[in-house]
Amino acid sequence: MDGTEQEQAAEGTGVRSVRRALDILGLLTEDRPTVTLREVVEDTGLAKTTAVRLVQTLEQCGLLWDTPAGYTAGPGLWRWAHLAHTSWELPRENRKLMRELAEEQQETVNLFMLRGLARVCVAQQESPQPLRHVVRVGDELPLWAGASSKILLRTAPDTLLRRIALDSPHGEGHARQLRVWADMAAERGFAVSRGERDEGLTAVAVPVLGRTGAVVAALSLSGPSHRFPEAVVQRFADALAAVSRQLSEQGFDHPLSPTK
Repeated sequence: MDGTEQEQAAEGTGVRSVRRALDILGLLTEDRPTVTLREVVEDTGLAKTTAVRLVQTLEQCGLLWDTPAGYTAGPGLWRWAHLAHTSWELPRENRKLMRELAEEQQETVNLFMLRGLARVCVAQQESPQPLRHVVRVGDELPLWAGASSKILLRTAPDTLLRRIALDSPHGEGHARQLRVWADMAAERGFAVSRGERDEGLTAVAVPVLGRTGAVVAALSLSGPSHRFPEAVVQRFADALAAVSRQLSEQGFDHPLSPTK
């Protein structure tokens, strides 16, 4: 094995170790704040010796914390979480607009941005109603369906639509439908989706424009379909458009915003 091959082998091993470490950290959730070593081995399929080595490394780096109940998130993750929170959180005036919109329309408000083949939720204000639609900030949803997707894909090239279609359950031919949806959203100024990804869920979305006038985000209202009859869709679209204009006028910016 020459020097290049050795370097590539070492790189592959390093990447694999990083992925395995991230898999372990991914076991921690709000519903599961601690995991035991046995659970790590069972859930990841790693050999016990490998799991022990990775857990110890994560603990030494402050990313895991050993407690009597098991391993939990360490202070290192808290620092990263605080950094992510301060980087991702919208300015106070933006959050105020979204909060007021959710209170007035009684539905969940989401703000999505484009990232690769997904749309990322960068901000949310939950509906005050007991039955509501909730997506967590940071969640990545597919672009092959949804009102926000139709807004974000308004000027997408055919190559991107084809990649999204191939990644969908509908196949390559779905690219034509995506183009129709995006063109219709551009013509109407808003987009609607009804049960395209989740049965019984409806959403209405409008574009948020950046300083150059390009679409940088999609602002949406979403909830149970029975609360979104055709008679109120236009009202939701008008309310969204009013808030979107204010967001655009305030100079909407975010780490995911295009650099150009």
